[in-house]
Amino acid sequence: MTHSHAAHDHADHHHDHEHSHGPGGHSHAPASFGTAFAVGIALNTAFVVVEAVYGYTSNSTALIADAGHNLSDVLGLVVAWIAVILSKRPASPRYTYGLRGSSILAALFNAVFLLIAVGAIGWEAILRLLNPEPVAEKTVMIVAAIGIVINGFTAWLFASGSKNDLNIRGAYLHMAADAAVSAGVVVAALVIMFTGWLWLDPAVSLVIVAVIVWGTWGLLRDSTAMSLDAVPSNIDPVAVRDYLEHRPGVTEVCDLHIWPMSTTEVALSCHLVIPSGYPGDAFLVEASHQLNDRFHIQHVTIQIVTSPVTGCEIMARHVV
Repeated sequence: MTHSHAAHDHADHHHDHEHSHGPGGHSHAPASFGTAFAVGIALNTAFVVVEAVYGYTSNSTALIADAGHNLSDVLGLVVAWIAVILSKRPASPRYTYGLRGSSILAALFNAVFLLIAVGAIGWEAILRLLNPEPVAEKTVMIVAAIGIVINGFTAWLFASGSKNDLNIRGAYLHMAADAAVSAGVVVAALVIMFTGWLWLDPAVSLVIVAVIVWGTWGLLRDSTAMSLDAVPSNIDPVAVRDYLEHRPGVTEVCDLHIWPMSTTEVALSCHLVIPSGYPGDAFLVEASHQLNDRFHIQHVTIQIVTSPVTGCEIMARHVV
């Protein structure tokens, strides 16, 4: 005889509206960054226009390239914001998890797009190394300094959510990278003003590109893993299995799956073999709460079976 029960965390419904969850005040409501997205998009759009105009008038390809990079970041912020909005949409008969996974796609898009953007900057820097041109250093310094303030402020708006939400981390890295690029442009322009070393501007740009690529690689790796339903890096699957195996009456854990539903929510499903029979709802509720509190797995589905044959051997032929 086989007993089946879907054990969902009874606190799921209110967790979806809480702002505090998990260690360090994990934000479970990404929509709270709506103001950050709106401010960031508005400020950066305005700055792109200013930077492009002054880059053209001061003959600074560095400023024009940075304006193009800023434009890509505006697009990145828009994509991340859309994902936050979509992830809040309710489930439907076809999209039974809603559109939570869009935040994972947005993080992956931002990682790829940021790498493409810095690739373009790196190419431009190489061309300028081969053919250095004089620029209006004071204009470049002033405009780039404004860029540091705008991008640094925007990055700060996303800093609180960058550790726990990969989508927000993508937005944060975009803005922090922009601030670094602008800082490099200021330093290079200042040194060029006193030394006349025109090669320094593209050289600094290449160093900054290397730093951004190094920082973005983690975002690309994590977002790719999430899109493939890998266990989130902050969860130890061995520890989760060990916890389930030591529940009262459990003799075996089968078909255990742990996967990210979004950049902030995790799901788990498994079969627990309990020969003594169905342990009661209290067992399932306790397991769900413990998995949530210990491992930050919010959506739990546990199926109870009384025979290891029906529980694992037969099912193993049909599941991964």
